[in-house]
Amino acid sequence: MTATALLLDTGPWVALHCRGDSHHDWARAQFAAHPGPFLTCEAVVTETCFLLARAGFDPAKALALVERGVVRVAMALGDELSAVRALFERYDNVPASLADACLIRMSELYDPCRVLTLDGDFHIYRRHGRRVIPVIRPEPG
Repeated sequence: MTATALLLDTGPWVALHCRGDSHHDWARAQFAAHPGPFLTCEAVVTETCFLLARAGFDPAKALALVERGVVRVAMALGDELSAVRALFERYDNVPASLADACLIRMSELYDPCRVLTLDGDFHIYRRHGRRVIPVIRPEPG
């Protein structure tokens, strides 16, 4: 049986480090409940560090999770540039961020997978053109 890859988006990673974030407890529970590593991309690392620094938190704490192997950068943008560019074109009406386009591509490369996200746009995005991307998100409410 193939293990389901857990793809990590920016929102839960930021919420994990920001105690005042409305999704902090949910993010902590997700990191505690799922064995690592969480797979991500360079764009998500960049967004996470930027948002943590902007909110007054230490971005080095996010990088420490990469160093410890809890989070693993599992796609190099340079290797998937054409596919990511095509996703930008496909979702120009949303619009998809670079991090989202990379995670969509990762969902095609790592199957089966689930995306740990706070982003509702993952219900719009499709992998391989038509396939739903399974997500783990907090319940609305």
